Amino acid sequence: MPPPHRNIKIVATLGPASNNSAIILQLAEAGVNVFRLNMSHGSHDMVAKLHKAVRDAEITLQRPIGILADLQGPKIRCGVFGGGPQVLETGAAFRFDLDDAQGDYTRVTLPHPEIFQALRPGASVLVNDGKIRLKVNESSANHANCEVIVGGEISDRKGVNLPDVVLPLSALSDKDRSDLEFVCDLGVDWLALSFVQVAQDVEEARALVKGRAAILSKIEKPAAVENYDAILEASDGVMVARGDLGVELPVQEVPRVQKMLVEQARKAGKPVIVATQMLESMIEAPVPTRAEVSDVATAIYDGADAVMLSAETAAGQFPIKAVEVMTAVATETESDPKYAELMAVRLNDTREIDTSHAIAAAAREISDRARIEAICCFTQSGTTAQLVAREKPSKPILAMTPDVGTSRRLCLVWGLQSVVVPQAERFKDATVVASQQCRRFGLADTGQEIVITAGVPIEETGTTNILRVSKV
Repeated sequence: MPPPHRNIKIVATLGPASNNSAIILQLAEAGVNVFRLNMSHGSHDMVAKLHKAVRDAEITLQRPIGILADLQGPKIRCGVFGGGPQVLETGAAFRFDLDDAQGDYTRVTLPHPEIFQALRPGASVLVNDGKIRLKVNESSANHANCEVIVGGEISDRKGVNLPDVVLPLSALSDKDRSDLEFVCDLGVDWLALSFVQVAQDVEEARALVKGRAAILSKIEKPAAVENYDAILEASDGVMVARGDLGVELPVQEVPRVQKMLVEQARKAGKPVIVATQMLESMIEAPVPTRAEVSDVATAIYDGADAVMLSAETAAGQFPIKAVEVMTAVATETESDPKYAELMAVRLNDTREIDTSHAIAAAAREISDRARIEAICCFTQSGTTAQLVAREKPSKPILAMTPDVGTSRRLCLVWGLQSVVVPQAERFKDATVVASQQCRRFGLADTGQEIVITAGVPIEETGTTNILRVSKV
């Protein structure tokens, strides 16, 4: 059973509001393409239960569904305070140090000696999602003396953000390494890395993943924005994690940065998710705000591959309704002639391209200008289909693969409808299968024309070298 047709994909986070098989099936029926397992919450037993429920829904609906495991990443938190929460006054002095003694309104422990070595005078320190802001006046190997720029209440173990420095911390904590092994053995399709600052963070994770999942880098720190080109090249996809970006960057910069990150991912032909606070009011209300609807539409107009629901489906009162609203917004936005115009704009990419890229571009050109009903990509690793999706053709794209893992990973990619088919022996076999699947999914009728791309030898990866227009 195919999901409601649209180009943009929907990622939904699972949690207390959606942690049973019945709800997960309903979410998939409502249009979820990829389910997110948040490794910050829940035991391994619960994660395994959710994983099985998604795979059961996949069998019931007879279509691939992707699973994304999102690693927590290292968390920087202050210590505890004696006598309860304290109030920091604007203009007052405050000290972070390595002293284990309980804190007060003048100081608190920050149990990360490596951070003090990286801090410099003038650096910002943000506490509790940026509600409290301090500036470092003087620092040493075991303390940082600060001035309170924006005061407020501080309490035990609040999160600390340091946007102005590249922190000498691995993106993978001990918990992350344990979680990584667990979910890769379990069989997830995508692994999201938190706290990415440099491309080496991605390479470290890839060495541990050993090809068991595709790697998606969360862009949530200013350092990741600065090093984006190298991080994007090292990653299989990216997530624009606007929640943390909105804390560590001036909030007015986030829309511009979002557009830049999406555009660069489009040029690279790698999937990009726009995440955080997409329909946040639907955690408690059955309808979103007008601003939230516009926000979702903007991500779609920008050409993002996917939009993500977090607490809306994990802990909200209306998880199914949130997906239905997201689907309705996507359907309406994609029916706008302006959307087609924006997708038709070719990205300014002057790099020399190889045969596979050229065939993908030709498939888009033929399908846009001739009476073609669909583009059918026979692919082993998914690369061929992703190259075609990168071109943003106006016609549906059917990704046919004998590898179920490939079909699940492609659930995150713009415009692709993936299906598992038997391994073709010859290109003629791929042509026959393409006709059968187009009729099955209602993409083309007998006698109508489709474009088929594949590589010969057909069982090898990275050999896209054939394009044929064929009648169903």
